Amino acid sequence: MSLPPAPEANRVILIHGLHQTAWVMRPMAKRLQAQGFRTHQYAYRSMRDDIQTNSRRLNDWLTQYHDPEQPIDLVGHSLGGLIIRDFVYRYPKWTIGRCVTLGTPHVGSTCAAYVKRLTPVMMGRAYQGALDGCVPELPAHITLGVIAGDKPYGIGQLFLEYHNRKLRRSGKPLPLGERAHDGTVYVSETKIEGACDHLVLPVTHTGMLVNPEVARQTLHFLQHGEFNHAKRAQPL
Repeated sequence: MSLPPAPEANRVILIHGLHQTAWVMRPMAKRLQAQGFRTHQYAYRSMRDDIQTNSRRLNDWLTQYHDPEQPIDLVGHSLGGLIIRDFVYRYPKWTIGRCVTLGTPHVGSTCAAYVKRLTPVMMGRAYQGALDGCVPELPAHITLGVIAGDKPYGIGQLFLEYHNRKLRRSGKPLPLGERAHDGTVYVSETKIEGACDHLVLPVTHTGMLVNPEVARQTLHFLQHGEFNHAKRAQPL
C-alpha cells in the first residue's frame, strides 16, 4: 500500500525593505527552496508608493497567481515587515500560515524620523502610515515571529548614536538595555504586542539578509511556529 503524498509546503512571499529590490531576498529564497518551500520575491516601489498601495498590489498579484484556499507564509525585511502587517489587516480573505519579520521597526523608526527631517526625499512615501509607527494593529489570528539584530554597524548608527547623546543631555537617557540596535533599528523598536516569539541575533540590519543563522531561524519558525532558542544548529 503506497503512502499518501506529503503535504505541499506553503508558498512563502518574501518582501524586501526600503531602498531595496526583490533580488536582495534571493539568498533567503534559495535556502527556503532547498527545504521544499515555494517562494515568490515580491517587488514593489518602496519610496514612490505608500504602504497601502504596495499591500494592495500584493493582493492583486495573489489574486491573479495564487489559490486563496492554499495558505501562504510571509517573510519581510524592515519596511517589508510593515507591508505584511498592513496586508494581513486589510485583506483577511487570504489564509495566512506564519509570518516572520526581520529588523522591522514595528513601533516606528527613530532613524527614519531623523532622515525624514533632514532629507525627506530619501523617505518618499514610506514614512507616513508605516515607518512612523502607524501601521494597523496585528490581527489576533496571525502567527508572527520577530528577528532583530544587535550588531550596531551601518549608516543609520550615526543617527541613533546622536539620538542617544541627545537623550543623555536632556537628562532622560535610554536605559542601557534599550540602546542595542542593528545599525538602523533599535531592538526595542522591533517588539510588537501579539508576536509569538522574538529573537535577537548578532547581525546588522542589512547583513541579516545573507546570514545563515537568520535563514535557519526563519525556516524553523515557518515549520514550528517558534524560534530555536535552545541551541544553534549548523547553517543551511
